[in-house]
Amino acid sequence: MLKIELLDKSHNRKQFDCGNTQLKIFLQKIARQHITKGMSRTFVLINDENPKKILGFYTLSICEVEKDYLPLIIAKRYPDQVPALKLARLAVLKDYQHKGYGNYLIGNAVEKVIVISENVGIIGLFVDAKDNQAKAYYEQFGFISLNGNPLILFLPIQTLVQYK
Repeated sequence: MLKIELLDKSHNRKQFDCGNTQLKIFLQKIARQHITKGMSRTFVLINDENPKKILGFYTLSICEVEKDYLPLIIAKRYPDQVPALKLARLAVLKDYQHKGYGNYLIGNAVEKVIVISENVGIIGLFVDAKDNQAKAYYEQFGFISLNGNPLILFLPIQTLVQYK
């Protein structure tokens, strides 16, 4: 059975390879440090049959965005700086890519963002797409590009709550 849990020392980070060196290094060497320092939270996808093997992961962090970068229809409702969450990283083990695991991870992230939004004021979820292919992937979930940088995308909290 698939399960998502907070990254800890029991997970085998060294064996994780998603094909992206930066994401691999982040998981292997930085993610736990960021958890300890309170900078972000990294959640891993595992299977109960082999709970040490990481099938995928995502990282959430707090961010603040200038309203000028938001789409005009959204920006006009907010002050100059607005709080949000950021899907800072998302990766799936090479052998498990294109099999729905990324969607599963995003779905879990959205659930966490909704819970956070019920307890802390945020306007939505941001993500930096690494390229146009990643941008198209996020757009299928309702993410919209920011003004001035089409690879930074935003999912308004009102859209997130509809997934609930």
